[in-house]
Amino acid sequence: MWADPAGVEDGAMRQLRNVTTLPWVRGLAVMPDVHYGKGATVGSVIAMEGAVCPAAVGVDIGCGMSAVRTSLTADDLPDDLSGLRSRIEAAIPVGRAAHDVPVGPARLHGLSRAGLDELWARFDGVAEAVSFRHERATKQMGTLGGGNHFIEVCTDTEGAVWLMLHSGSRNIGKELAEHHIGEARKLPHNQDLVDRDLAVFVAGTPQMAAYRHDLFWAQEYAAFNRAVMMALLKDVVRGEFAAAGPRFGEVISCHHNYVAEERYDGVDLLVTRKGAIRAGDGEYGIIPGSMGTGSYIVRGLGNAASFRSASHGAGRRMSRNAAKRRFTTEDLAAQTRGVECRKDAGVVDEIPGAYKPIEQVIERQRDLVEVVARLKQVVCVKG
Repeated sequence: MWADPAGVEDGAMRQLRNVTTLPWVRGLAVMPDVHYGKGATVGSVIAMEGAVCPAAVGVDIGCGMSAVRTSLTADDLPDDLSGLRSRIEAAIPVGRAAHDVPVGPARLHGLSRAGLDELWARFDGVAEAVSFRHERATKQMGTLGGGNHFIEVCTDTEGAVWLMLHSGSRNIGKELAEHHIGEARKLPHNQDLVDRDLAVFVAGTPQMAAYRHDLFWAQEYAAFNRAVMMALLKDVVRGEFAAAGPRFGEVISCHHNYVAEERYDGVDLLVTRKGAIRAGDGEYGIIPGSMGTGSYIVRGLGNAASFRSASHGAGRRMSRNAAKRRFTTEDLAAQTRGVECRKDAGVVDEIPGAYKPIEQVIERQRDLVEVVARLKQVVCVKG
């Protein structure tokens, strides 16, 4: 457990203990940003043998982060960044909005088609209850969504400009997750669980095979969704800073709501990271803070005790409703001073004060990751 036990709410501790009662569980690693979630806590890594719990993945399958360092510096940025934010919002639909016409690689500079055709070919095999969503899924590819999803322009401590975004598998991932969570709850072996939200699929069953197909499909969709958005974001930056001729480094991308097949101590396990990133030795990851504090680019240390994992962000310290009751738009403006972003009632639930201090979260996992760069946002687009 990398979280401070004294700082974990009782509901989350009950969820963690409930997970350990599942007979298929071979280990549980608790990240420093842990907090109460649906079924399983956000900020936990669950390793199971021969089983997987769809609610422990969450409904935003494949949600994660992407970031890239640019050749631009803070000196290249204008004093007024509202125009840049507006152009990002015009290029990338936010909230429930979608593209009028699906965005494909042919429209985007440098985006490879490799794998995308194969992804759509496998859509024919997804759950029949969701299969009619094909058109919506194609139009939502390359869109942000809502909640805590965001697009940011940041600067690091050396003055370099970074692009960063957070999103997942959009509505198609949500509907697939909800379908399979419902199917798991019906199975006989899940009727006596301490928490029915922890219903699992067991290896060797048709239900497990169907879930694995849709799970890995949605994870791949999420990765492509971020890749398309990053390509759109780069095009905005190319147009906005044409005179500077911006160049882009290698994109860092990582899921933080997903399942991976991994081997530990000679045993093949299904490792579920819900609000956690993989932090294998030398692997790059992204740990964002709130919309007014900043984020970290990290490199994994490969700590097997955490199933080679690290936290996915700062983690909420209060619910969205609690944040809306406690904070005002004036508080939001004060806590996001210096950041070009929405400062209206619609994003008060995302106020920095609703999140744990990101610096403390990083400090508690020094044996899991090393910091490569600290970023501070100057533009934040919220869904």
